[in-house]
Amino acid sequence: MYYDLFCILEYILQVMVHNKSLANTSFSILSKSSEFLNLVIQNINSCVLLLNNKMELQAYNDALKTIFSNKPEEDILYHRCGEVIGCAYNVEEAKKCGETSHCKTCDIRISAMKSYLQDEVIYKEHFSRPFYTQKGVKEMKHLQFSSRLFTYNREKYIILMIEDITRLVNLEEKFQ
Repeated sequence: MYYDLFCILEYILQVMVHNKSLANTSFSILSKSSEFLNLVIQNINSCVLLLNNKMELQAYNDALKTIFSNKPEEDILYHRCGEVIGCAYNVEEAKKCGETSHCKTCDIRISAMKSYLQDEVIYKEHFSRPFYTQKGVKEMKHLQFSSRLFTYNREKYIILMIEDITRLVNLEEKFQ
């Protein structure tokens, strides 16, 4: 039901293994057009975040501002992850992401750092946490996320994908 970039990449890699000529054709499109790749990323419904080792946002797709950001009109580049997704602890304690009383147990932070430090792939982990919406309303969200190390020009980054699965979880709870 939920497809994320890792599923798409996994499918492409499977096709590559079984049909090398098709893989070469598929990737030749991507290598010639950064515009095409940007369009693909912008049309993914999940939030795609590129973070550095300080958990600061280096790049993101449009889904971030429409789904999670409690600051849709602000320039959010170089802000920390919890600050741009509206983490309630960050807002309520008025501290930076990474410095609140809950950051040491934050599943997203722990997973992202495991990806960065240990090159560990985290795939479809779930957690629930309060977040603030764009209207300043605190609400419980259920999230699914994946992270992995990404290297470009010898710089290490974390690619983090987050999906809001609150509706799905609420429906499951309702019918149990």
